[in-house]
Amino acid sequence: MPRLDGPEGLARLDAFEDDLIERFEKHPVLANVTLLPDDVFAAVLLQRRFVSLAFTPCYDLAIDLLNDEVGVRIARVILREEYPDSHGHTRSHREDMTEDLLHLGISRRALVTSRPTDTTRRVILDSLELIADAGAEDDADVRLLTLLRFWGEVLVSVEYGRLWERMGPLLTRDGENRSRFYYPHYSHDAKAHPLAKVSLLSTTHSDRLGRRLSELLAREPSTDSFKEVEERALRLKTDFYDQFLPVQA
Repeated sequence: MPRLDGPEGLARLDAFEDDLIERFEKHPVLANVTLLPDDVFAAVLLQRRFVSLAFTPCYDLAIDLLNDEVGVRIARVILREEYPDSHGHTRSHREDMTEDLLHLGISRRALVTSRPTDTTRRVILDSLELIADAGAEDDADVRLLTLLRFWGEVLVSVEYGRLWERMGPLLTRDGENRSRFYYPHYSHDAKAHPLAKVSLLSTTHSDRLGRRLSELLAREPSTDSFKEVEERALRLKTDFYDQFLPVQA
């Protein structure tokens, strides 16, 4: 069982993680997003919306299962950012997503009539199961923070970065970026720094979680759980996009 072994160990984990990210970026649906027929692209967005709606209960479950108080506080702050106004005057992030979808040409009727596919339902349930499984392990804190960071932030930024290649021209008018959800999440969820270089000055969600995760990893006898959780998270993301294959170029 490999140990972290200082900055060199973190660098090895970053290399492992970057390989997973590259594999995800090369998924045919994401890599060919600009070539997707309009109806397929709309289907991707509508189904991805259901996964996004499950984000907050997944975060809530992870918070319930975390023991590390520092990690809990970071997760709480991130979760509360989804609902920025306690007085009801400001839209939630999920409402911002709906606004972006409407501006992308998806009709309100399509939003109303859309339903999660069997695959989308399974991916959502499997995400909750992955969180529950992580919380049952002796190294639950490492597993849960790894999952929140990689599944909930890093890979989300990768997804939205790819989707933005198609969305950007539609959500940019007179040189102004009008996206209220997709571009902001692409930006503030991103892995801006390697695990070995995150600091108190790091501001993205991935890096805030990564700073605490790197501290916890230094105490662990093995990095196997980090790799296991990230591989399972990638499979969930890949399973979701596989339902839209084959991509018609």
